[in-house]
Amino acid sequence: MIWWCKARAVPAVLAVLVATFALGLLIGDGELPVPALRGHAGHFLVAHVVTLLPAVCLLHGLGRGDLRSEAVAGRFLRGLDAALVWAVAAVGIAAGLLAHATGQSDLALVLARNIAGYLGTALLLHPLIGHRPAAAVIAAVPLLCSAAGWHPDGRPQPWAWPLHPAASPPALTAVALTLLAGTTCALLRHRPPVDLPILA
Repeated sequence: MIWWCKARAVPAVLAVLVATFALGLLIGDGELPVPALRGHAGHFLVAHVVTLLPAVCLLHGLGRGDLRSEAVAGRFLRGLDAALVWAVAAVGIAAGLLAHATGQSDLALVLARNIAGYLGTALLLHPLIGHRPAAAVIAAVPLLCSAAGWHPDGRPQPWAWPLHPAASPPALTAVALTLLAGTTCALLRHRPPVDLPILA
């Protein structure tokens, strides 16, 4: 278990989670000027970008192991990986609820939700395409949302879950489904991801 924690860089993931929350709350409602390719440019917060950092750090830890060897390991390492994602997401959600209860704005809840969503996306993509391509795809999600995720009236599109307000049912549903899909993929896929030499 100690070896697995070191290989997955669990302390680093938790440290990045704490730093992400601190940075997100410190920056607050700071916006990034991002042009819209479609529709109207809405409010694209710095918090929509920084929340992908724990997922990228998690992918770094997942990529440190040899998936071919881990596939035949005595312990069910995919199950441990899925449990790690759920634990980090739960810590993030608890931190968001605590910050919100102590007087922080709804931004704390947005940070928690988006962190959980990106973690679920990382868990979903890692077994399919590997950690480096998965990190690139996750990094592209907020850019895609900012460029094409707005209605003409300035509201976020239903699929652009990182842009939604804290209590948005479509965003919460999307994050929950992403976590469930990522867990299912991690537990059921037994082959290593497809090698993508261009992105490796």
